Amino acid sequence: MKFYFAPLEGIAGYIYRNAYHTFFPYIDKYFTPFLSPNQNRALNPKEIRDVLPEHNRGMHVVPQILTNNAERFIRAARELKEKYGYEEVNLNLGCPSATVVTKGKGAGFLAKPEELNAFLEEVFEEVDSKISIKTRIGKDAPEELYKLIEVFNKYPLHELIIHPRVQADYYNNKPNKEMFAYAVRSSKNPLCYNGDIVTKQDYERFCEEFPGIGCVMLGRGLLRTPALIGRIKENKEMDKETLKAFHDRLYADYKESFSGDVNLLFKMKELWFYMIHMFPDNEKYAKKIKKASRLRDYEEIIDHLFREREII
Repeated sequence: MKFYFAPLEGIAGYIYRNAYHTFFPYIDKYFTPFLSPNQNRALNPKEIRDVLPEHNRGMHVVPQILTNNAERFIRAARELKEKYGYEEVNLNLGCPSATVVTKGKGAGFLAKPEELNAFLEEVFEEVDSKISIKTRIGKDAPEELYKLIEVFNKYPLHELIIHPRVQADYYNNKPNKEMFAYAVRSSKNPLCYNGDIVTKQDYERFCEEFPGIGCVMLGRGLLRTPALIGRIKENKEMDKETLKAFHDRLYADYKESFSGDVNLLFKMKELWFYMIHMFPDNEKYAKKIKKASRLRDYEEIIDHLFREREII
């Protein structure tokens, strides 16, 4: 089984990727948070920093592109290959955010299969990089996948990563395994599964249901349990010392990168929204972390948490 790290917007940037890969070196492929080319440029300065080869040493990283404009996708893919050496790019057809979808991008593009087909036809004529797609099964209804698979089957995708929810679900409801099973039967392209694998038991159930799938993408499950893949592959449990070292590396690297306490605290609170679940009786600490307004207070709370609680 191959394991991919999902392109979690605002979280899975190069600072997080480097720290994660240092302590949990199990990921076969990382996907960047989406890059948004516009009419003036392929990549903005923040996006360039995220894809710089020197910021991604020792990792297999795939840039993800968010657009419904073929010319902009082509320009971004060429720049990523010619300037930065990326041989594969990924098209985002999964982002459920209303601000993205109302522009017809991300999962919003799924509602226009004819336009998507024309987009892919132009892109495959002009781009000599490998092209993979991360998609939902539709915008409003699961049955939209029938037409989408017809479109995807026209093109030699490097991979088709399917999150079996529709855009309207966001991250609610259960993944639609019936529609994923349809994709398994009908897709001419290699498939990867993404969605709600947050425990070893989730992974084992998936393998029983779909024994022919050799790739899964994990996201929130890795934020909640960074050692999840080690648990799956080697029965290796998380130890508190490793988690503390991982936290300290992230904290130090973000502190060096961000200006001002507010941005750093926001970033760490965002991560603790997930990581706090590794500690039992965590409500008191979760509230304290959320209320922390100074780095000194935050550091004291985290020190107490690691000294007073064992991880599950």
